[in-house]
Amino acid sequence: MNSIINSIYFRRAGTFCAGCALTFAAFCGGSIPAIAGEQHNIIANKIMQLQQSSERWIEIDLSRQRLIAWEGNTPVYAVIISSGKSSTPTRTGTFAVETKYRVARMTGPDYDVPDVPYTMYYDGGMAIHGAYWHNLFGNPVTHGCTNVAVNHAKWLFEWASVGTPVVVHKSQV
Repeated sequence: MNSIINSIYFRRAGTFCAGCALTFAAFCGGSIPAIAGEQHNIIANKIMQLQQSSERWIEIDLSRQRLIAWEGNTPVYAVIISSGKSSTPTRTGTFAVETKYRVARMTGPDYDVPDVPYTMYYDGGMAIHGAYWHNLFGNPVTHGCTNVAVNHAKWLFEWASVGTPVVVHKSQV
């Protein structure tokens, strides 16, 4: 567990340094596109703000296919996820849990999944939820949602409240 926590702290330092480098490059005429830099800075600033609080929040790292539940700057739970595949990606940004359902039905043009357990919507149709229909965690295979194993979804559902911040980003791997 200590090695996981240490790697999380080193990654946080890397995220902070990357944000600083992007800000420096943007102000000094670097070649980083302004829009990409702006979103990265918004996400980096939100992470720093949440780490300086005692607030509960959820981080979804699409590059590492990991979800970490935080209380301020303390990681309290970490799981492997499955996020959106390239044709239906999980959107990056800063969000908050909007609604929670113990069981939901999810439908789309090419899927209809009943009894989806422990569903927490955080960005329109995007949700963190349990997935009983696959065991491909660690791989992006979804239609944009963040899938976790059902037992992990239950823990997250009981821990988080409506309004809990959710930060979705891609890290440097």
